[in-house]
Amino acid sequence: VVVNVAGDLLEDYVHCCQTLASHPVDAIELNLSCPNVAKGCMTFGADAESVRTVVAACRAVTDKPLWVKLTPNVTSVSEIALAAEAGGADAVSLINTLMGMVIDRRSRRPLLHNNTGGLSGPAIKPVALRMVAEVARAVQIPVIGMGGITTGADAIEFMIAGAAAVQVGTATLVKPTAALAIKAEMLKIAAEDGVSRLADYTGTLELWT
Repeated sequence: VVVNVAGDLLEDYVHCCQTLASHPVDAIELNLSCPNVAKGCMTFGADAESVRTVVAACRAVTDKPLWVKLTPNVTSVSEIALAAEAGGADAVSLINTLMGMVIDRRSRRPLLHNNTGGLSGPAIKPVALRMVAEVARAVQIPVIGMGGITTGADAIEFMIAGAAAVQVGTATLVKPTAALAIKAEMLKIAAEDGVSRLADYTGTLELWT
């Protein structure tokens, strides 16, 4: 069981980690895509020093594995990933949603009352793959890939890019058993490729030079 935690203040993250420390969870995922109220609502995950500070504070109150979920809405995702690693993260997971907007042409207003919102699903997969490949080459800790995975082939692409594991979100909203079908397809593809372990795909990407 991996618990995703979020908050408006540094203290919120610390409190959640303290509370979960005595519960039988396998890992805690810090969702740093939330606005930092103490810093004018700038997203925690958009600033490397804020990321390092939050992770270090949580690391000080729990021995549970800490995963840090990274926002793609930054200039350098590898810099943010390195800050998470420096703070004591055991793994990084990416990507979270891309910021987007949908407009009602009749009212001339955004359809979302918050004006913008997070875009997920297949549309963000190419961006997610690029960022996973970049981060996997920058950090020494495991990378967990996500962003538009709907098939086993998608999941294997993320592993080739450098992911040690993957997460499936939007696809499960469409079909709650999607992860089971994705896993089955991954195993089928691995057998066709002559790959004995799915882990053998991880980090095998060969970039053009």
